[in-house]
Amino acid sequence: MSAAHEIPTHLEVADRAVLGLTMRQLLAAAIGLALAYGAWNDLPLPIALRAGAALVTVLVCAVLVLWRPGGRAAEEWVFVLVRYWSAPRVAVWRPGVSRRRARRAHEVILPGEADGSQGEVADAA
Repeated sequence: MSAAHEIPTHLEVADRAVLGLTMRQLLAAAIGLALAYGAWNDLPLPIALRAGAALVTVLVCAVLVLWRPGGRAAEEWVFVLVRYWSAPRVAVWRPGVSRRRARRAHEVILPGEADGSQGEVADAA
């Protein structure tokens, strides 16, 4: 009798480490908590402003770690938005060569012909 082998499924799903979070989410949470701790301890501000900065840091970290719109992490959406904002909104098509010049693959324009409208055009090939 042959041994039964389990076929792995869900290969594109990240493994859950602790509290249902992936390792990527845990690392992002640890970085966010470290930044909040730094804001609480190291900022030269009054206690109320330091507490506010730490609280805002924790809330932003929680949103980035836990919120997954469209099944993607929030930081992936940040990269999508940056790419969208940096892309040009208007594209203008301009032909690179005239129709007359497009007939020949290789051509040499003789001296004195700025636009190729005067004189003969000699083939380079």
